[in-house]
Amino acid sequence: MGLKNCRTSSVMTTRSFMVCGLYAAFVFVGQHFMRDRPKLNLRRPLALWSLSLAAFSIVGALRTGVYMFHIITASGFKQSVCDNNFYNAPLTKFWAFAFTLSKAPELVDTVFIVLRKQRLIFLHWYHHITVLLYTWYTYKDQVAGGGWFMTMNYAVHSLMYTYYAARAAGLWVPRPFAMLITASQILQMVMGLLIQGLVYHWMHEVHCPSQVENIAWGSLMYFSYLILFALFFYDTYLRGSSGEKRSKTE
Repeated sequence: MGLKNCRTSSVMTTRSFMVCGLYAAFVFVGQHFMRDRPKLNLRRPLALWSLSLAAFSIVGALRTGVYMFHIITASGFKQSVCDNNFYNAPLTKFWAFAFTLSKAPELVDTVFIVLRKQRLIFLHWYHHITVLLYTWYTYKDQVAGGGWFMTMNYAVHSLMYTYYAARAAGLWVPRPFAMLITASQILQMVMGLLIQGLVYHWMHEVHCPSQVENIAWGSLMYFSYLILFALFFYDTYLRGSSGEKRSKTE
């Protein structure tokens, strides 16, 4: 059984690096390919794509949110952090696995940006690559904290992809809503760092399964996101930048 799990982990790790390698190649080759070509409109496909991801995220947030609320009210906050039954519970098993897989199709966001010749910022593609790598790496070990990480991400994506769908459909969205999305992303990173710290604090005194290596990589990832999203918020909303900067960041 241990050998089988080791092989599964190795396959997931290899595939995650293959997917991210192909994605990184597309980011640079695709932009070069489109440099002297007219941009494509793609507003309708983008609206449908974003709407489908919004619906997926909303249902995922509801299902995982119900589970997390039950754990907090029944067993307390500490148990909600240390719980790793999230990955296999009847209510959330599918949504934990679907969340992990969804990080691959979410890369299609970048395809639309490249083909429409929109501004592709570092935060966007760096975030996509590192989230996929860390999510697939973490899922195979089913460590503590996963319920919080996935539920928060589902919730933020519910807002984010709804916003993208509305914009692609040509609907006017108030500027404060866009600010709310980025603010919620920053809050997500703060909470991510807090949860990582609590897992590290509790992993030796209670049943809080994790590894120091996983916590270190996760903390580094969340800290880098916190800095980048905070800078994005400042550049976009506080420094009087143009609306062009409010492009997709996730």
